Amino acid sequence: MFNVEKIRKDFPILSRKVNGKPLVYFDNAATSQTPQQVIDAIVNYYHNYNANIHRGVHTLSQEATDLYEQSRQKIQKHFHAKFSHEIIFTSGTTHGINLVANGFTSILKKGDDIIVSALEHHSNIVPWQMLCERTGANLKVIPMNNEGELVMSEYEKLLSKNTKLVFVNHISNALGTINPIEYIIEKAHDIGAAVLIDGAQACPHIKPDVQALDVDFYVASAHKMCGPTGVGILYGKEAWLKKLPPYQGGGEMIAEVTFEKTTYADLPHKFEAGTPNIAGGIVFGAAIDYMNNIGFDAIAKYENELLEYATEKLLQIDSLKIYGTAKNKTSVISFNLKGIHPYDVGSILDKLGIAVRTGHHCAQPIMDYYKIPGTIRASFAFYNTKAEIDALVAGVKKAKMMLS
Repeated sequence: MFNVEKIRKDFPILSRKVNGKPLVYFDNAATSQTPQQVIDAIVNYYHNYNANIHRGVHTLSQEATDLYEQSRQKIQKHFHAKFSHEIIFTSGTTHGINLVANGFTSILKKGDDIIVSALEHHSNIVPWQMLCERTGANLKVIPMNNEGELVMSEYEKLLSKNTKLVFVNHISNALGTINPIEYIIEKAHDIGAAVLIDGAQACPHIKPDVQALDVDFYVASAHKMCGPTGVGILYGKEAWLKKLPPYQGGGEMIAEVTFEKTTYADLPHKFEAGTPNIAGGIVFGAAIDYMNNIGFDAIAKYENELLEYATEKLLQIDSLKIYGTAKNKTSVISFNLKGIHPYDVGSILDKLGIAVRTGHHCAQPIMDYYKIPGTIRASFAFYNTKAEIDALVAGVKKAKMMLS
């Protein structure tokens, strides 16, 4: 049985007060909170195993290496990758995207097309713009509609024999829209293009199966999934990872080094230069264990209840507008009060102990589409409650009264 009160006891930060009020944490799309089980795993590593990996014959190094590679295997199993060496540890989603974009510098040529969507986070726009500047490729954009959904008929028109790469997010961080990535991947593959999916916002809510999706690249961050900051993964099909050149040079990613020539290590080490975030990699596995123990089906069901409840309650407030009303969306609500700047509302909510995000959420093209400076974003996780949503609604009403 899903017991939210029991789950909440796993998260120490949820018992603290902010500005004298009980913390209501609704900024989960920016980063999730960390359960005690994951905190303990961090402490356990530094307390008992702290050593550099893959390089030492001594016991600590071997034990740390084993833990690190066991975590890679947990992540492989979670995402249903075919091989563990298809899981590349990164510093996060942005790092994974840049790794692939850098690799395609040697593949793309002038006149090639790459496609991005109008719903992207800046980290899934800027690296591709930089790639186009380096190669002369063209960047094309799948448009969105007023509900915050991608227009698939326009996507089909963009595809051509010149299309080499398509990249979209699985779920929009700004609006919560769940994109039809299965269809996007299928259509791209029909014309021979590769696909990268930004899964940063999806992985806290659903369990992607990269083999079933037949996706070429999938990127994610641990800190969205109850894990630590500064670590994430790039999944890549083995054939693609072998084709792409290394992103960085240094230790670990080499087979042999002479001043005349260097040969590179096999996967996954080819893309893991230098000392990695060892504790982060190990603890990412612990965070995945924690979420799987709760169960992603149970998480999705409960978070959908929170989304429906919050949507109904917030829409009862006069002059409140929700942006992003896709039929298929996750537990994110972006909204504004007419005539009131989102920053001002967010500041008042903070005084009430309620943490929301205000601004363009690193998705400025979406805000430009709606012709607004930004939104107030409340993003819910499986440890939030309906009582906290009631507190949010009361806080928004108070902000409206104070600012109108």
